Amino acid sequence: MSKIVLSASSRVGCVRSNNEDMILANDRFVRSDIYQTDFMTENSDRFVVAVADGMGGHNAGEVASELALTNLRYYVYDLPQGLNPAEFEEALLVWMDSVNNIINARGKANAEQANMGTTLVGIIFYQGRYFWMNCGDSRLYRLRDGHLVQLTTDHSLNTISGQKKHSNVITNCIGAGCTHAYLDLMEFTDDVREDDIYLLCSDGLNDMVSDSTIEKLLNEKANANTLCEEAINEGGFDNVSACILSFQ
Repeated sequence: MSKIVLSASSRVGCVRSNNEDMILANDRFVRSDIYQTDFMTENSDRFVVAVADGMGGHNAGEVASELALTNLRYYVYDLPQGLNPAEFEEALLVWMDSVNNIINARGKANAEQANMGTTLVGIIFYQGRYFWMNCGDSRLYRLRDGHLVQLTTDHSLNTISGQKKHSNVITNCIGAGCTHAYLDLMEFTDDVREDDIYLLCSDGLNDMVSDSTIEKLLNEKANANTLCEEAINEGGFDNVSACILSFQ
């Protein structure tokens, strides 16, 4: 099992005038665009796929999401070879502190970007091992044997209070004045199976489309843009981004 089919879509939605979401799809940044590709993991020792949902006034959210993803891409590809899993995870935690400081500093230096920030959810492949990471309330799902499961935990007020409904009040993000941003980080190499489908998305998808509908659409082989269209058809109150990885 070494082939991955990837589809990505990032849409502005029906209400907002600009798109603060961005997707990093291996070697391409996707915003207000659609992208599909496939690649063989045996041809590279690393790749990164991530969704960032920016926040902040005067278009600052789109600056924050782009800063986070650009920084992440170069950081991962510049890592030395031969790191063991513990060293790799430590390197990502160092990156998290660094990019949080960068975005906070930019927000302090420019009044128009004050308190800008972003969520981040991603999958990284590094030298034969798979890791997922999460900061905020963007989500990672897995479809296996027809059943959809959310793998990440929302860093939100409702999670703290024990409510299952999604809350727009988040408790962790990159930037936005957050001095102690943290990263959920998990290796899942031994749990990857052929025919698994992984979905990364901003809350513009799961706020508008139920998990049961997402499950149904993925079982019908929907691509990322089909999921975004469903969110827009349901009202599209926010930017919506989705990235699907199919393991074959």
